[in-house]
Amino acid sequence: MDLEAAERAVELITGGWRAQALYSAVKWGIPDHLEAGHTSSAALAELCGAEPEGVRRLLRLLVAMGVFEGGERDGYRNTALSRTLLSGPHSLREMCLLYGEEFYTAWGHASEAFRTLGSGFEAAYGQPLYAYLGQDEDVSRRFQQAMRAGSLFFEHVPEIFDFSGGKQLVDVGGGTGHLLAALLEAVPDAKGTLLDREHVMPAARAYLESRGMADRVRLEGGDMFTAVPQGGDVYLLCRVLAGWDDEAVVGVFAACRRAMASSSSRLLILERVVEDEGSAMLPALWDLHLLMTNGGRHRSVARFTSLLERAGLAVERVAALPVQTTALIAAPRP
Repeated sequence: MDLEAAERAVELITGGWRAQALYSAVKWGIPDHLEAGHTSSAALAELCGAEPEGVRRLLRLLVAMGVFEGGERDGYRNTALSRTLLSGPHSLREMCLLYGEEFYTAWGHASEAFRTLGSGFEAAYGQPLYAYLGQDEDVSRRFQQAMRAGSLFFEHVPEIFDFSGGKQLVDVGGGTGHLLAALLEAVPDAKGTLLDREHVMPAARAYLESRGMADRVRLEGGDMFTAVPQGGDVYLLCRVLAGWDDEAVVGVFAACRRAMASSSSRLLILERVVEDEGSAMLPALWDLHLLMTNGGRHRSVARFTSLLERAGLAVERVAALPVQTTALIAAPRP
């Protein structure tokens, strides 16, 4: 046996253990406790309500993984990695909790999902993800915060498209308004409309008010598959298409095309894209994660182009954004 290959195989086989160890530390708030100066395993165990030996053994692994540094003699310390998991508005903490609980359970049905192309989440919980989110406020909150964790590219979107000139921006499926707020902050003369499900509206209103955007954004609770707000100059679809089949996506594209204010209006799609040949690991992994959570998939640029054409739109330009995100700018066809 090739020993190097065997070691690599064992690393892959035990990957879930590492994820759960990290999840446990984050659930107990260990990065926050360390940042507050509680650096011994005994102090951390008391704060976490856990057995000291269990905490010590967990920390031993997480130091080996590079999550923390230090040890029993001199105390434990955060690293740049664990600081991304501190509580705060731009933290990966809620993402870690969601992925370590509900989504970890969904991945327990991976082989069934691969075989049937059905949702692992639905197999685990007996209902689709979005129905579940509408019933559980805590999970919905964590989901929205986890989505925000992938929003590092938002501030770069004005670099690839001109939103100035008093444009009306319509964020379709805009969540709590983080993208819209970032765009309006960068473009003072723009105004916005945010469309999302009714249960998201209170959180969206609170967030936009906290950013001083309440008078520049109109909130509209609804379903993007039923109707989208009329008269927009720029329609935005940011990470909302992957969970839906091609026919549903064409329907959303067509609704945006019909709602556009004029031939100068544009549709911006901000998504991860995937290719079958020569794919990087993360896009391929995110693609399978969508299958686990809602039976969805990532699409290639070519596939998006084909779906847009069916809806009366043509890809005008493709631009790269950080965090492996791609922007497709589409114009209405005559």
